[in-house]
Amino acid sequence: MNSAAHQMIDGVEWRWIDGLAPYVETLAAMEARVADIAAGTAPEAIWLLEHPPLYTAGTSAQAADLVDPDRFAVHVAGRGGQYTYHGPGQRVVYVMLDLNKRGRDVRKFVCALENWVIGTLAHFNVCGERRTGRVGVWVARPDRLGPDGQAAEDKIAAVGVKLRRWVSFHGISINVDPDLSHFSGIVPCGITDHGVTSLVDLGLPVTMNDVDTALRHAFAPAFAPPS
Repeated sequence: MNSAAHQMIDGVEWRWIDGLAPYVETLAAMEARVADIAAGTAPEAIWLLEHPPLYTAGTSAQAADLVDPDRFAVHVAGRGGQYTYHGPGQRVVYVMLDLNKRGRDVRKFVCALENWVIGTLAHFNVCGERRTGRVGVWVARPDRLGPDGQAAEDKIAAVGVKLRRWVSFHGISINVDPDLSHFSGIVPCGITDHGVTSLVDLGLPVTMNDVDTALRHAFAPAFAPPS
C-alpha cells in the first residue's frame, strides 16, 4: 500500500494511508493484519484512508441495486450489508479490534461504531442519529420534505463489518466531501426513500484532517473496554 503515518493510541495502532488506496490490495493487507491480531502477534489497528471511486457489495447485496454496473469497478467486500460507494472525499476507517478483549457482543460493537460516528459528527455540531431498520448514521434535513411528508433524512455515514475469530474488519465510512452524484450508480444499502449527504453538503467547510482529529477524540468514549 501507499506510505502511511503511524501513531499508537491506548494500545491501538492508528495508520493514515496516503493517496487513494487500491481496494483489493488494501483488503488483502487488512485480512493479513486481522490474522496477526487473532494470533496475538500484532496490536489492534485502525486504518484511515480514501479509495478511488468504486462500489462494494456486502453479503446482502441485491443485483437490482447495482443500477450502473459499468460506471466504476465493483468489488465483493465480504462485509455485512448491501451495496455502498467509496471514493475520494470520503473517510474510510477500517477497524481491526479484538472483541475477545472488548466483549463478544456483535450488536454492542456495531452500536459502538455508530456511537463513534455520532460523537465525531457532534464535534461539528451535526446531530447524527440511528434509524430502526436502517444501518448507518443519518441526519435530518428540515429544509426538505421526505416521501412521508416529514423532514427528509440523508445518510452521512455507512457501517459494515465482519468478524473472524472475534477480530473485526471493514468498519465505517463518513462522507466528508465526496462527489455525491457517484452514489446514483447504486441503491445505497438498498434504501430507496432517502438520500445521501456529506459534511460539506451540509454547509460545513470541514477537511479530512478535521474529521480525523474528531475521530481520535470520539474513539475512547465509544470503545471503552468493559469494566
